[in-house]
Amino acid sequence: MKVKIRRELLEYLLEMARSFYPNEFGGFLREKNGIFEEVLIIPKGHYGKGSIFFDPYLLPHDEDIKGTVHSHPAPYTRPSKADLHFFSKFGGIHIIIAYPFEEWSIKAYRSDGREVEVEVVD
Repeated sequence: MKVKIRRELLEYLLEMARSFYPNEFGGFLREKNGIFEEVLIIPKGHYGKGSIFFDPYLLPHDEDIKGTVHSHPAPYTRPSKADLHFFSKFGGIHIIIAYPFEEWSIKAYRSDGREVEVEVVD
């Protein structure tokens, strides 16, 4: 399995991760025609150095949301136990961007925690 993400979105996500550092940031990914094209930054989120808290009732009902993204302010892309629990609740694809927030420091996972390949498209 492979997940596709638009280069412009990927560059924006990398910049968001850098700007939130040393805290995590998070968002929900909108997919169009099989490609992640947009991000909805978590509304009224509480962003910490090791976690993000938010009220899921503030999320809009949006059938184009097919994944999530969040950063890790450490150089580890492996999902934590809390990440895996979150993945199981929201389904779809989950992208983790690890420090130093470069294209090579990105990994994507299915809801069960299995890694999937990331393809950047222009």
